[in-house]
Amino acid sequence: MFETVLVANRGEIAVRVIDTLRRMGIRAIAVYSDADAEARHVREADLAIRLGSAAASESYLDVARVVDAAVRSGAQAIHPGYGFLAENVALARSCVDAGLTFIGPPAGAIEAMGDKIRAKQTVGAAGVPVVPGRSEPGLDDAELRAGAEDIGYPVLLKPSAGGGGKGMRLVRAAAEFDDAVASARREARGAFGDDTLLIERFVDTPRHIEIQVLADNHGNVVHLGERECSLQRRHQKIVEEAPSPLLDEATRQRMGRAAVDAAAAVGYSGAGTVEFIVSGSGQATDVHRGGPDVHGGGPDEFFFMEMNTRLQVEHPVTELVSGIDLVEQQLRIAAGEKLAVDYAPANGHAVEVRVYAEDPARGFLPTGGEILALREPTRRVRVDSGVLAGQRVGSDYDPLLAKYVSHGRDREEALRTLRTALGETVLLGVTTNIPFLRALLADVDVQDGRLDTGLAERKLDGLVDSRLPDDVLAAAGLELVLAREPGDGPCDPWDIPSGWRLGEPAWSSWLIGPVGAEPVEVRVRGRAAAAEVAVGDGEVSSGWARRSGDSLTVGYRGRTRHYAWARQDDVLWLGSDGGSWALRETKRLDAVAKDAAELTGGPVTSPMPGTVLLVNAKVGDPVVAGQSLLVVEAMKMEHTITAPVDGVVAELLVQPGAPVALGETLAVIAREEAVQ
Repeated sequence: MFETVLVANRGEIAVRVIDTLRRMGIRAIAVYSDADAEARHVREADLAIRLGSAAASESYLDVARVVDAAVRSGAQAIHPGYGFLAENVALARSCVDAGLTFIGPPAGAIEAMGDKIRAKQTVGAAGVPVVPGRSEPGLDDAELRAGAEDIGYPVLLKPSAGGGGKGMRLVRAAAEFDDAVASARREARGAFGDDTLLIERFVDTPRHIEIQVLADNHGNVVHLGERECSLQRRHQKIVEEAPSPLLDEATRQRMGRAAVDAAAAVGYSGAGTVEFIVSGSGQATDVHRGGPDVHGGGPDEFFFMEMNTRLQVEHPVTELVSGIDLVEQQLRIAAGEKLAVDYAPANGHAVEVRVYAEDPARGFLPTGGEILALREPTRRVRVDSGVLAGQRVGSDYDPLLAKYVSHGRDREEALRTLRTALGETVLLGVTTNIPFLRALLADVDVQDGRLDTGLAERKLDGLVDSRLPDDVLAAAGLELVLAREPGDGPCDPWDIPSGWRLGEPAWSSWLIGPVGAEPVEVRVRGRAAAAEVAVGDGEVSSGWARRSGDSLTVGYRGRTRHYAWARQDDVLWLGSDGGSWALRETKRLDAVAKDAAELTGGPVTSPMPGTVLLVNAKVGDPVVAGQSLLVVEAMKMEHTITAPVDGVVAELLVQPGAPVALGETLAVIAREEAVQ
């Protein structure tokens, strides 16, 4: 067994790998960029080595720097985690050249399965069923369009290299095709350095089920059962579970054999995942220009989608139902040991959610900021986390912050436990998807196991609530009073910020609202210990608040609620039941400002921190509402910024390559009547 292993990754996966290395008595070496100098994985390793600047290309993606760090640290092996270099052929070969062990499959297997075109051809030859489409190497735009016409819309464009939803585009009509191809190629080139695309039939309401495989260097290949990963957003998984509520044991074994055959076809070794599309319905449909549909055969029909030649984000659910540490198995296989584990029926049920720095109410756009307060669940759940209080979440890397995983005797218990754990979580300073995850787990279709890959986005409006609850606004108003009150003991009544005056108390009034949204008037009369509160046009109600450390307890309308709170400059963060709100006291627009606002579409702002990739307009250009103005890239994903109204580009404040902050003004559109 190895004595020292370098972990060529960051965040929660690096922390998770380091945990197994520690348990096995192996010295753990971390690497980091300038953006991660104080990150959790750096603190938890035995030694940490700087790679370079925040840009991934100059740090985590630089094969030469990673290998040099391993050699200098005395490591015998490199564990790539997932993402970054986990499926990088150059790293696998460079390890061999440097006398290091790559803890992953051989380079040939990575090449065969990393190229989706070659992968489909390889497994198809081994008898594994594949999704209908065109996957010849080097398809140009015209050939892709011809493929779409042959398959019938809707179709799915996919990059041949890479995964994680990057560069993937759903095209529902021919009019969308050219823009989708250009965008897909651009994003794939930026994420993987390869803009080769393939095209597949889009399977409506599919289920995404994957099989975990292990293979040693002695010809042994086993599967450890399946994971259901059907709950997704933007083609990326957000909830995973094991076992799948769809499969019976016979289908499970058929899929397991197909996965083993796929792995054996490329001489695989290590841990890997074979992903399948499975029909979510037994009802036959005929929506593809009279052709057969993949739903026709019911849930026992499945099609190979791809193989991930690495550890998966969702691997903990398999670990919890099997009792097998997959990272330990990776290490043992890489060290030359024979497999000593095999498939066994799942022990109970496990469910995992991914906690992202993103805003589901705004189309899952990435967010960021400094984590001001953090309390992660500690009871009855496994927490794989890569963050600490005080850490800044930027736009350089993937927005995944942590994974929470529950294990129960059955599915109902696992779901209930996980929802409770999410409600106990406090994370202030960064908007996350935690409230959305709680709502998703409570959805009746999710509870009943009626899943498909479009469910989360199809039901999005009912799973998010962008409105600010009155009790949160009341809590913010009471906190503002509390923050201005003197401490215990005698005080001058003129110093009390309650509007005190001779005769009767007066109202203190604030305009409070979410950052970047319209504020609401909140009025408070009295002291925080016993006050009257009115929110907007609502009736006056009694309220009170008291504070202890970072906890704020508020009574309002006969209900007591506990909040975590933190301040950052002029922003107050409140957190409760897993949710968090960033609130700011604002002022009303005066009449002149209102008149000006009516003549413009308002500033066009960046919906997330990122980098301007494209500018598609110039000052003076006429535009129509919905027309593309700019493309901003954040965390390797492209986001198109459109004109809010018909008009003319009055100001353009950024150029390609410019970094932008959340809410930063990018352009101003003047309405047509304002320039006539």
